[in-house]
Amino acid sequence: MLVETSAHGSDLAARPRVSGGRVYDDAPDTAADFVRLAALPEGPQRDAVRDELTKAWLPMAHRIAGRFRNRGESLEDLRQVAALGLVKAIDRFEPGRGAFESYAVPTVTGEIKRHFRDRMWALRVPRRVQELRNKVRFARRDLAETAGGSTPSVAEIAAHAGLTEEEVNAGLEALESFSTLSLDAEMASSDDGFSLADTIGSCDEAYDVVVDREAAKEGLRRLPERERAILYMRFFEDMTQSRIADRMGISQMHVSRIISRCCARVRDEALAPGPETEHSGDGRKKEAR
Repeated sequence: MLVETSAHGSDLAARPRVSGGRVYDDAPDTAADFVRLAALPEGPQRDAVRDELTKAWLPMAHRIAGRFRNRGESLEDLRQVAALGLVKAIDRFEPGRGAFESYAVPTVTGEIKRHFRDRMWALRVPRRVQELRNKVRFARRDLAETAGGSTPSVAEIAAHAGLTEEEVNAGLEALESFSTLSLDAEMASSDDGFSLADTIGSCDEAYDVVVDREAAKEGLRRLPERERAILYMRFFEDMTQSRIADRMGISQMHVSRIISRCCARVRDEALAPGPETEHSGDGRKKEAR
């Protein structure tokens, strides 16, 4: 049984409480200390009384945290969350409105539930979807118990939970989205060791080639026939500049200049912005040609 001493010297004697047929020894009699806490101004003395109250009621907070173990969160983290809820309960409690335990238990429990709702999802999920998930989960459990364990249909869940079938489908998807799956995870249906990452597509650089080729077509059409022939021999027939020069009867330096000039011209035309507008003499806009 827990015994603590408050800052003003009175014993915070632990007193067993009965709840749901079970006896708990983590509910100390601290009514007088809460009255004193409410009357104290902000300062070291009030902080000392507050700390003693927190220590006295911390076992109760830990007991509540223990109800949520084995749900994907460590017990130590749950106890930290419960302690935070306890501090909030102590700060907000009004002694004249009943027993502290009646106020603290739902406050601590709510803090833990909020932790699961807001922090335990690997991805941020809207609160509306989280609530749908809980409604669907409870409805599916109730229906499975009454139907001998068989899986209820979407329509049955919707009727039981008072939801639309679309909302039920969203809740069912959320049931499978509480945690993420590593991209390195091996596919269950694969015997060749393929991972989830192997099924995800990647950027195909060939699309960029198609876009560039279409953008350059118009500029290539406007080139003189000789320049187009030189570019074709260089980039499509993979001929050297010296061979092109021999075939065209010009110098290799001349071939190099033609290739550089034509490529720059086609590139500039492909990257140029679309038709711009200019103002006519009477102030109206007309399209530039």
